[in-house]
Amino acid sequence: MNETDLAPGLYIVATPIGNLGDLSPRAAHILSHAGVIAVEDSRVTAGLLRHIGIKRPMTPYHDHNAEGVRPGLIARMATEAVALVSDAGTPLISDPGFKLVRDARAAGHLVVTIPGPCAAVAALTLAGLPTDRFLFVGFLPPKAGARAAAIAEVAGIRATLVLYESGPRLAATLAALAEGLGDREAAVTREITKRFEEAVTGTLTSLAARYADAPPKGEIVVVVAPPGDPEAASDADADTALAEALTRLSTGQAASEVAKKLGLDRKALYARALEMKG
Repeated sequence: MNETDLAPGLYIVATPIGNLGDLSPRAAHILSHAGVIAVEDSRVTAGLLRHIGIKRPMTPYHDHNAEGVRPGLIARMATEAVALVSDAGTPLISDPGFKLVRDARAAGHLVVTIPGPCAAVAALTLAGLPTDRFLFVGFLPPKAGARAAAIAEVAGIRATLVLYESGPRLAATLAALAEGLGDREAAVTREITKRFEEAVTGTLTSLAARYADAPPKGEIVVVVAPPGDPEAASDADADTALAEALTRLSTGQAASEVAKKLGLDRKALYARALEMKG
């Protein structure tokens, strides 16, 4: 085996999310010497390979064919290097691939990751929001009811939220987030690493209004601030907010509204609301 040969196994290769100059030398080396590259769309990966001046065998691997293709790829890993790429960014992050990794390990094959660009992480660096703890949500469901339920599941998590969205659905998603989380600070990032990269910040409500009649183009990542610091709102603040909410809403609804608004525990607010009504 010479120095350019790769050991048999699976190589998970991160690729650029926009600027082709972000492909690492190591990633280029792996792609240049892999026996086969498993791709989402061969047309997209072919463009990347042209950029680094190579041609390699490619085979489609995506949500629609993964079950049928996976056994063959696992078998090939016994004797050759199989590279896995997505159309952009790090494979497995909101893309198929975890079952391929799992089965490769179960078969005793080498599994190597070649890290690089990831839109979710890049957006965090642009948003100017807390990064010490974050949750990647992926794409929210398109239907309103399912989307609201998904938002409710993460409403109380004390972490910055990161999600992907398309331009036509962006305003509706921002409005749903404001309804379900309260009017938190947020950032809408798009076209990261490309010519028209931008990060627009504001509250969820203001951002929803901004994009209501002007859906943006390009790849979009939304970053939402975590709930407010529980110590930031005093007992007096909570009581004032509860008293006002109770003039309009039921006890449970008032507790939910104030919990979202002030970033406080709903159960504690519900108990306090019952005391106030009593």
